[in-house]
Amino acid sequence: MEKTLPFLCGIVEGFYGRPWSMEQRMVLFKWMQRWGLNVYMYGPKDDLKHRLLWRETYSAEESEYCSSLCYPSLSKSYYLKVIGNELQPGIGIIWTGSTVISKEITPESVEEVQVVIKRQPLIWDNLHANDYAQRRVFLGPYKGRASSLVSKLHGMLLNPNCELEANYLPIHTLATWYRCGLRATRSDDGEKGSESRQYCPNEALNLALADWVKEVNRPLCPSRQLLKEAKEGQVRSKPHDVVSQNGDVEPKTEKPSTSESDLLPQSSSAKELEVDKAKESLGEETHKAPKIDVGQPVVKSEKTSPFGPRDSLNDSTDKLRDQSTGTGDIDYQKSSDGPLPHAEVQGVSEQDRVEGKGPLSPQGRAPLLAGTLTLANLQLMVDLFYLPYEHGEETAGLLREFHWLKANSDFVSANAKMELKKGEEWRARASAFQLACDRIDQLFRQFMSSSNRAIVYDLYPYLWDIRNTLVVAKAFVMWLDGRIERDTYSFNSWMNCFQWCRTGSAPVVLGAEGETWIYRGGIAGEFQMMLPVTSSNDLFNQPPPLFPTLKAYTIQPFLQENKKALYNMCRELHSVKFLEKDQANVYPDLIGDRFLGHFLALSPDYCFILEGEDGVSGCVAGALEVRSFSKGCEAAWFPAMQEKYAKPTALHNLTPTQELIMFFHSKKPSFPDSLLYHFPSLLQLNVPPQMLDSSEARNLVICLMSALKANGSQGVFCELKASDKEQLELHLSLGFLELPGAEASAPGTVIFGRLM
Repeated sequence: MEKTLPFLCGIVEGFYGRPWSMEQRMVLFKWMQRWGLNVYMYGPKDDLKHRLLWRETYSAEESEYCSSLCYPSLSKSYYLKVIGNELQPGIGIIWTGSTVISKEITPESVEEVQVVIKRQPLIWDNLHANDYAQRRVFLGPYKGRASSLVSKLHGMLLNPNCELEANYLPIHTLATWYRCGLRATRSDDGEKGSESRQYCPNEALNLALADWVKEVNRPLCPSRQLLKEAKEGQVRSKPHDVVSQNGDVEPKTEKPSTSESDLLPQSSSAKELEVDKAKESLGEETHKAPKIDVGQPVVKSEKTSPFGPRDSLNDSTDKLRDQSTGTGDIDYQKSSDGPLPHAEVQGVSEQDRVEGKGPLSPQGRAPLLAGTLTLANLQLMVDLFYLPYEHGEETAGLLREFHWLKANSDFVSANAKMELKKGEEWRARASAFQLACDRIDQLFRQFMSSSNRAIVYDLYPYLWDIRNTLVVAKAFVMWLDGRIERDTYSFNSWMNCFQWCRTGSAPVVLGAEGETWIYRGGIAGEFQMMLPVTSSNDLFNQPPPLFPTLKAYTIQPFLQENKKALYNMCRELHSVKFLEKDQANVYPDLIGDRFLGHFLALSPDYCFILEGEDGVSGCVAGALEVRSFSKGCEAAWFPAMQEKYAKPTALHNLTPTQELIMFFHSKKPSFPDSLLYHFPSLLQLNVPPQMLDSSEARNLVICLMSALKANGSQGVFCELKASDKEQLELHLSLGFLELPGAEASAPGTVIFGRLM
């Protein structure tokens, strides 16, 4: 009788990017042993020794590792038939499913390939691989593979996220899938005491989350070493639980403790019941796996960098990780609205602390709560970063809501003549959308305050990206209320560019299911695709800050009550250059009137303000049609300023204050028609020099460009000082180019423009 090969179930380190360090692999092996997985395959694409002899281009036949690449089809593939007929029966064949990243792997598809290759395939599963998606990470459960596949396959190898810390839930749920499959196989074979249970991804996820909430609240350095204060008094213990190869469990558990007396917050009764039901349904048992046969890897004595591979989104954090030997401290300097990690929160009950609630700051945000991530925090994170073909329920709802608010903004347009109830409905849903954005911002700040620096450094770029995108989306929704000018521009011309809003289904391209890498941006990318400036991809190419920061900020449309704060901000920016100390009290509004007043008076709908913990810190102002804006200045604004500020009597050797006043009394050159034909709109950015290389400045510009594009602008320009290198570099990075043929209105300035 032919000997049955053991089912292989585990992890393949097969992604592109920086390979894991030995320290990270040891963590992976502990997870696999704990959860009953039995194989690890080493195959990182960026290991030169692994790929040194494989630089030649693959032939068409050699690339047939999934159904979609077979020529002319799976059943008629000459290459696979030769492999199946000629290859020794004891040699396994690796298969990825119907596509490179298969949404589902069905028993029928496995049986089809088994007929061709004449053996059970070993699946290389790319479901959670993110090496192709620089802005995506997948925290969702192992899904789309029935546990009955265990009896039809040689094995299942999961190729996971590049970031080790992102793989706790995928690997945990894979192990649950494996155990369900083993039980189903034993039940089919008629073994006594074997009760078949159907694998349920949601129940498996609940079980994994209950364990992960303990793991993520361990105080760890980026290198996964315990923080110094957590080591003191720690009682270390070795795991003793054992799961035999056939899935039988011998529960012997000792949980390691730390100096933190209660790392796991007490869940609410509803959450506990949910987890208990999952355990009961899946037959949860305490388990460990036998030793994994991975050879004897050589661990070098020197510490290897423990951080994962990287792509452009994480390049900056890679540099920091390589240099970090401590705890990876965050910049807390401007986090005045929330306590630092390990700080006590006054006036917050234990129940509120567990549920992530707390008193609101003056900016309307809840404070950071002692660096503890709750079960609700983790559930929201999983929802945001679910699976390649599927968003979490809340995230899909947020996308649909943003789409609805755009599509129905005529309910609250500047010339709206709709029913009052429709306007009320729109504003109620807009308010709910803004609160949902605030909740994700709070998650980001809570996550960044975590004492587990290992997971922070792995996942912070992705949370930073979506939080940054939602700052813009929220500001744009606020701007839509009463500012769309439907009489001057067909709103539908940009609104209808987005007929789809993915709600969980696979992307459809030309009527056929496409690979998931077609949409590389994840939820952040989909929000950006629904903004009017969606074609301007360079606007959103923002790497995260080198040093993780808790600095919070919001962007919102200008309101008249913001004028005083903006004038104060303008004084701080320009008073050193343009105003003598003794004149500051004489002309308190002069700088604001010179640099911002005409925009706030004549074009208030195209101004956005940046507000941080310390109040207003920047703004961007613009004009939709420069011709009309210039005429308004000549007809109303300059005469009012000439009356407010008397013309200096001196003609030469003017003081800085007198030069500012003379601006209102001088004739202004007009911009040429050749410029305004392609670039009808004007933009002016006002932020401190230290913010010019930050995401805040970029997002201000994106908000204004979205507003201008939504009301019909096809191009925008700005005047910059030729000597201001920071401003020039920022605008170049945003896609602006110098327009050498355009005449500037002031000496020493240049005109930059970009099409939209």
